[in-house]
Amino acid sequence: MKKIFWLGTTHQAVKKYPINVRREIGYNLDKVQRGLDPCDWKPMIGIGHGVKEIRIHEENEYRLLYIAKFEEVIYVLHSFIKKTRVTSKKDIDIVKKRYAEVIKIRGL
Repeated sequence: MKKIFWLGTTHQAVKKYPINVRREIGYNLDKVQRGLDPCDWKPMIGIGHGVKEIRIHEENEYRLLYIAKFEEVIYVLHSFIKKTRVTSKKDIDIVKKRYAEVIKIRGL
């Protein structure tokens, strides 16, 4: 099973979500750890190769972006509450920065 590595303040942000949202995120990350697709996701091609977004539809729209293309680890790049139809530039910039960190860590 792949390990999960949380970048930045992502883990702290997720801990502040309602319990039902945290459970849904945990369930979906468990699926990813086992090599399966999350329940509701989409590729984030414009951000970086292999970046995917888990979508949680509860009282708000929650998003968790990760990269799982490496054999031993899943990098959770960012999580946020989506308030509009378009992902904010601020959130995209955070994900791009953290994706670059992963590439640097991995020496790619």
